[in-house]
Amino acid sequence: MIEIKDSIDSKRWEKFVSNHSKGNIFQSTYMVDVYNSTKNYEPISLAAVDSESGEILAVLQAVIIRDAPSFIGSISSRSVINGGPIFLEEERGLEALKKLLTYYEEFLHNKAIYTQIRNIWNTDKSKSLLESLGYQYEPHLNYLIDLNRPIEEIWKDIHKPRRKGINRAEKIGMKIRKIENKNEIKDCYKLIKETYKNVRLPLADISLLESAYEKFYDAGFVDYYIATLDGEVVGSRVVLKYKGIVHDWYAGSKKEINYVNEAVVWNMLCEYAGKEKLFDFGGAGNPEKPYGVREFKKRFGGMEVNYGRYKKVHDKNRNKIMKLGLEIYKIIRNT
Repeated sequence: MIEIKDSIDSKRWEKFVSNHSKGNIFQSTYMVDVYNSTKNYEPISLAAVDSESGEILAVLQAVIIRDAPSFIGSISSRSVINGGPIFLEEERGLEALKKLLTYYEEFLHNKAIYTQIRNIWNTDKSKSLLESLGYQYEPHLNYLIDLNRPIEEIWKDIHKPRRKGINRAEKIGMKIRKIENKNEIKDCYKLIKETYKNVRLPLADISLLESAYEKFYDAGFVDYYIATLDGEVVGSRVVLKYKGIVHDWYAGSKKEINYVNEAVVWNMLCEYAGKEKLFDFGGAGNPEKPYGVREFKKRFGGMEVNYGRYKKVHDKNRNKIMKLGLEIYKIIRNT
């Protein structure tokens, strides 16, 4: 018998995720603490266990995101599952995954209009099951850079235009460093917010980055970088680290300053080369749709992968309203 639990010992959960070949920070118990302290975020943590032995067979860490409180938040709420669900990749695990997702949707009730599963691994073993449950697959690219090698090899893989940008940033005196205290998160967030505003995308509240600092910094799970030019902060980047994987999480830069992103990414690659396993660029969009930063990421010479994403709409009527609501919200937020 398989039992679904919404409360499970955090140490047992973390052991399952840590030992799993596809375990990642987004499915860890640490992320729950971050989400719990983030404005307009509501985590959902569910586990499928063997009722007799108590063995964990699958886990699911989702987060309901509302872009704003009140009415606008209610019509834009969605649930995101990053890097999961994680399950034993055998017959028992697939059975557990099916029961877990069925329970999850009942548990979700009317809290989210749709669920999006953001894959960071190949999902061939669960694809048919997910599609049978109504989750529609769509392609989504990403670029992965092997960090387990000398930095000289990484440099050779970077395309010439990117290398020129890195060299020019150095020549004009751009400096890259990690933040020295929590107060500097405001400088990071300011540029991230400016960038998201330029591309007209909703952005998480600053409490997400502040909470990540409080929960992750001492454990070494997060790094915050800022770029300065003539004493002015012109760029920032936030990455998450777990089990040798460096996840490019948030980035921002002054639109009028060239080479900022090249310089920051190169500095990070220098920092992590030979110490971590893989740099995950955090997604490069649907290959069938325009995506502004795809070429930037591609030209750092990483391996292109297409793990895709899944989406299931739980309320079609509210989904239509949400699309209109998001457009209105973008206008409000960007005025």
